[in-house]
Amino acid sequence: MQLNPYPQQPQQQLQDPLRVPRRQLDPEDILDIIRRNKSWIAGPALAGLVLAVVTAFLWPDTYISTAVIRVVPPQVPASFVPPNVTMRMSQRINSMAQEILSRAALTSIIETYNLYPRERQRLPLEDVIEKMRKAIDIGDVRTIRPTRGGANLTAFQISFAYENRYLAQKVTADLANRFITENIRERSSQSALTTQFLRDQWQAAKNELEEVERKITEFRMRHAGQLPDQWAASMQRATALETRAGTLNGALGRLQQEKLVTESEIRVLRDRINSIARVPGSKGGGTYVDPRVRALNEQIRAAEKNLAAMLQTYTENHPDVKRVEAQIELLRKRRAKYLNEGAGSAKKQTQPVLTPQQAAEIRRLNDELQRKLIEARAKDLEIRNTQRELEQVNARIQEIQSRLQQAPVGQQEYASLMRDLQLKQKRYDELSLKVKQSELATNLESRNQGEGLELLDPASLPERPAQPVRSVIILMGIFAGFGAGGVLVFLREIRDTSLKTLKDVRAYTQLPVLGSIPLLENDVVVMRRRRMAWLAWVAACLFAAAVMGGSIYYYYATKV
Repeated sequence: MQLNPYPQQPQQQLQDPLRVPRRQLDPEDILDIIRRNKSWIAGPALAGLVLAVVTAFLWPDTYISTAVIRVVPPQVPASFVPPNVTMRMSQRINSMAQEILSRAALTSIIETYNLYPRERQRLPLEDVIEKMRKAIDIGDVRTIRPTRGGANLTAFQISFAYENRYLAQKVTADLANRFITENIRERSSQSALTTQFLRDQWQAAKNELEEVERKITEFRMRHAGQLPDQWAASMQRATALETRAGTLNGALGRLQQEKLVTESEIRVLRDRINSIARVPGSKGGGTYVDPRVRALNEQIRAAEKNLAAMLQTYTENHPDVKRVEAQIELLRKRRAKYLNEGAGSAKKQTQPVLTPQQAAEIRRLNDELQRKLIEARAKDLEIRNTQRELEQVNARIQEIQSRLQQAPVGQQEYASLMRDLQLKQKRYDELSLKVKQSELATNLESRNQGEGLELLDPASLPERPAQPVRSVIILMGIFAGFGAGGVLVFLREIRDTSLKTLKDVRAYTQLPVLGSIPLLENDVVVMRRRRMAWLAWVAACLFAAAVMGGSIYYYYATKV
């Protein structure tokens, strides 16, 4: 086998340029790329600077005016006068904010201060109101701790952003005053409504209580003495009436006995008078009484009967009673005078003549007889009164006993009425207390001594605009321009597949490089190209300077 004295070298396989991966760039390559594409980087940077300056200075200033409102605690402690408004301050501020930021309120503010004149010409009013609503910021209620001691303050902040700093201050002050006024109105209104509601509830509870009391009164009247709580009282009353009836029976028996004794005494007195006035020697033993004495006696008896009848109606001090007593006394004096003078000398011979002793004895007996007759009539009157009272007591006893003998009626209904009475009374008492407390709270709110709002820091007059931050916008524009230039350079380099340096030749061809020939160009063409580039850059810079200067001049010329 013949060996080849010259071994063959392995042939280098050429790679497909479309499939060859790009080599990793080093700092020298990056500098070379920047050097080749400096115009593509500087151009977007200059454009970004111009756009940023124009945007920053044509963007209208926005001034933010701020006011701080302090929450003033109630002047009277809640333990003494509980407030009617128990909503937390943060919730009440949200509620007031909805009222203050409503369409009607914001429309009034816009028209008052002539806000957003350009926007109102080209936008609907709803959009303008929404824009203003976004420009208003109402902070949360928070606790502020003073730097130099003192008590902590509870406050919140209101701010308004607008292009005119004076109008921003006025609108912020208006909003703060609206919050303070709305808080007073809302607390007074809520307190008054609460008081009125409690009064209505109290009146309804009072009517219900009176209705239950009326039903209980009617029930008691219909079932008097038959209710469980009236049994003991009815028994005591029946016992007292029975005791009274026994007393009256004893008094009636005693009066009847005394009447019998008086009647027997009257009969004895009449017999004695008849025995004295009997005619001696007459047949049959007849009696004789002087006609005038008989007439006087009849007048006295009639007057005494009239007096007894009047005493049943009138008292002893009545004028008519006194008149009849005087008449009786006068008749008795006449009879006594006539008897003292004797029976008269012109009597018939058939009539006996009384001796002075007999006449005196008859007068004395007649007087005693009249007293006994009056005493008997008084006993009759007292007996009749006692009998009438006894009948009434017995009737009352029978009535009470008949009620006690019956079973208690309506126990369930009565118990239900009593339970309703207790519940209604308890509710009435609770509402009475609440009404008094609510009236005190309403009076406290009417004097503005409840929890309120107070302006801690008035609306500030901003010196510098809060927006836009021009330095930030300009820097962002420059960085955006450089970024856009970098993207353009990256895209150019990606699309450019030519070999630019010896490193590219060695990396992509895998061939040894023996030497390099520089690119030879016409000096005239090169100088012309450079002049055109410089002219373009100068023109671009001048245009950019003019545009930026114009925007800056417009800003300061139209600045308020």
